[in-house]
Amino acid sequence: VQLQASGGGLMQTGGSLTLSCAASGRTFSRYSMGWFRQAPGKEREFVAGIKWSGGSTYYGDSVKGRFTISRDNAENTVYLQMNSLKPEDTAVYYCAADRWMYSDTPKYLEYEYAYWGQGTLVTVSS
Repeated sequence: VQLQASGGGLMQTGGSLTLSCAASGRTFSRYSMGWFRQAPGKEREFVAGIKWSGGSTYYGDSVKGRFTISRDNAENTVYLQMNSLKPEDTAVYYCAADRWMYSDTPKYLEYEYAYWGQGTLVTVSS
């Protein structure tokens, strides 16, 4: 699975932005997907995840209620809708695919993901 993240940019506090992650190959629908982010000088942080079927989603505490992850398996794409953006959301955002196909357990840790996109920068100004 090859992943290409896009949609980052410069936003103002309170704004909204949607990130996209396009996957190559015909197996996208078999993998749970996740979004992570890494702010300058900080470790990579889990943001959101979605089951391979799209049937369940889960979020990091810092984005709950503001961000929404979704996927379109017909388009091989996963999205991250970000609302009420804050300066602390500034980071490089990465999409990632689960290490295993058809996994039913939520994945919050980096090592649980085997395939990574190149990252897209989101900057939120105060």
